Amino acid sequence: MADPGISQTDQVTSAGRAVDDNTIVADERGMPGRLGKKKRGRDLLLRGLQHVSSSPSLSRAGRARSASSPCSFSGTLSCVSLASTSSPFGQPSTGSYFSQSSATGNWSGHTSIRTSPIAESPSQMPPEGLLAVRLAECASPAPTTASAPPAVRRKRRNFSLWASMPHELKIYILSFLRPKELVRASRASKEFHGMCFDGQLWARLDASEFYRDISAEALAKIVVSAGPFVRDLNLRGCLQVENDHKTEAMVDACQNLVNVTLEGCRTFKRATLHRLLRTNAKLAYLNLTGLSTINNTTCDIIAESCPQLEVLNVSWCKHMDAGGLQTIVESCPRLRDLRAGEVKGFNSTSLAEAMFRSNSLERLSLPGCDDLDDKALTTMVQGRNPEIDVLTDIAMVPPRRLRHLDLSRCTRVTNHGVKALAHLVPDLQGLQLAGLTHLRNDGLAPVLATTPRLTHLELEECAGLTDAILYQHLARAPCAPHLEHLGLGYCERLTDKGVLPVLQACTRLRSVVMDNTRVSDLALAEAAAMVRERSARRPVAVADGEARRRPPSP
Repeated sequence: MADPGISQTDQVTSAGRAVDDNTIVADERGMPGRLGKKKRGRDLLLRGLQHVSSSPSLSRAGRARSASSPCSFSGTLSCVSLASTSSPFGQPSTGSYFSQSSATGNWSGHTSIRTSPIAESPSQMPPEGLLAVRLAECASPAPTTASAPPAVRRKRRNFSLWASMPHELKIYILSFLRPKELVRASRASKEFHGMCFDGQLWARLDASEFYRDISAEALAKIVVSAGPFVRDLNLRGCLQVENDHKTEAMVDACQNLVNVTLEGCRTFKRATLHRLLRTNAKLAYLNLTGLSTINNTTCDIIAESCPQLEVLNVSWCKHMDAGGLQTIVESCPRLRDLRAGEVKGFNSTSLAEAMFRSNSLERLSLPGCDDLDDKALTTMVQGRNPEIDVLTDIAMVPPRRLRHLDLSRCTRVTNHGVKALAHLVPDLQGLQLAGLTHLRNDGLAPVLATTPRLTHLELEECAGLTDAILYQHLARAPCAPHLEHLGLGYCERLTDKGVLPVLQACTRLRSVVMDNTRVSDLALAEAAAMVRERSARRPVAVADGEARRRPPSP
């Protein structure tokens, strides 16, 4: 019979068996004694369990957490009971939290202190033989899911793709529009008006497409708004730029120009032009064709303010001469393209010597320069008093870099001047000698023999040429396989005898001008046969790795 002075919890051994008051247990010193007298045995058991559960070896063992644990976080063991009495809450089922926790035996947290209120209260003990565990302390509260009230369906706002885009992306999209289309799109809204006149879209301003449909105010507004962004400015044919105030505003806004075309702007003031040249030191391309305001002072300003100039076109500028061009040639070492049609003063040997010393020109276009004579042309190519090779009679000077030479209508140039080009222009690709009435076969033959890259040859109105220059020299020249264009118009002494060998030898000819010559239908038939042969050789499709050729035309 149990001792009434001892609580039911005190009658529990470490093995979980209920004992009576006559059971002998060992105390903490290992001496046998009565349970009633050794009340501290329960404390020793709880202390041992606490020590085992808090051992670091268990945390390192990596045991799996109990599958029935409702918490996904660590907890602490607050109560351990080995009593066999029935619980006031009834026997839990085998699938309950308590049964699974005791069956698994996987502990993942520290036990509570021994003064736990449940452990010391005998009235709230679980049934005997059942290990009850309660997670009292958690690292963080378990998330709870509350039933939300019925969601109120919100009205979807109208989504605008254009409004959600960043400004940089909008500018990039608008950059695909042409200038005329940008001006039209600017009328859509205030936002489009601001974006369409953004300077980033006008880095290349070509007004030649819409100069007839735009007013001077709108053109000035575009140029001023673009301002520092403009690199290429093309005002060809814009007669609107006549108001001094608006033109000065445009010039003041553009200070980073690289390419400028003012061809046909006859109302452009000289002072405004000089101001534009002085404020744009990066100019590389300058087209001033037909401007009556150009004079030698303008050439001096170009030479002083534009040292990076590469292309200059001053054709048909009546108020300047070759003296101004000499200053530009000497001050602009990068000049490679000079076009000065119908400019006076090219008989000056000082300008010819400056061109020879620079040797940077790749294109020289002097159509209609009546002052150019054989002496000036020879000085441009060979210099003054060059050393002559005794065996070959060739000037021993560096070859010129010329690729395109236009001497059309330079009526004072004869055989002697054209012959000076032989052996000194090996890279020549285009040669225009139209209108040289004093040109003969012996002057052109050495040039054809020493220009293997020649592709365009213009000989219109050269009445002194005969068939011999064609079948003896041009058909056998190194440039014959590469020749693409041949102009023989108004060469009245040419017949089929000279033209037929050229048509047969020059297999890459694309255009031949033979009007006002003695060529008959026989040459035309040969040209038609050449066209049919080329059409048959041209591949039109590729199938299975083989090219199928187009059938000959009827």
